[in-house]
Amino acid sequence: MPQLILASTSPYRRELLARLALDFEVVAPGVSEEPRRGESPTDRALRLATAKAQAVSERHPEALVIGSDQVAAVGGEVLDKPGDAPRCREQLSRLSGHTAHFYTAGVLLGARIGLHLAHVDTTTVVFRALTPGEIDRYVEREQPLDCAGGFRAEALGIALFDCIESQDPTALIGLPLIWLAGALRAAGYRLP
Repeated sequence: MPQLILASTSPYRRELLARLALDFEVVAPGVSEEPRRGESPTDRALRLATAKAQAVSERHPEALVIGSDQVAAVGGEVLDKPGDAPRCREQLSRLSGHTAHFYTAGVLLGARIGLHLAHVDTTTVVFRALTPGEIDRYVEREQPLDCAGGFRAEALGIALFDCIESQDPTALIGLPLIWLAGALRAAGYRLP
């Protein structure tokens, strides 16, 4: 089988891919994640996942390369990674009592074999009404500053929700493993 590469700097995606028990390498894609004017959240997620996979594939043309990206949106507003605690509290206040959509794109590229598989998973998260004290305690304890929307569903962030609707619970964490496992099987990998 060709070398498998995850085009990402995300420790969350690395941990998710490790669940499939395959040998893989991680390579930083070095792609700008600047939004484009008028671009939908779905299109942005797919464009960035593709750009990440293509950037790494150009450097490793014999490999199969996985690219992924996630875009969060509430009421038409895109929520990027907060980066600091005040912005994280702002995002969680915006999400409080509202429904958000998380668009997680996955791309599998094999340049030499002409493989290009792509998918976008949509996860709907309904946030319960959060008090300022709950938001402060959560941000202080979890420090989810590098996560779209400012929370980690795989940890304490699960306590912020009324419900989650998803075809693939791993997509909300950052890599749609159900789709990816199928794409890798289509590329010849034996899973499980």
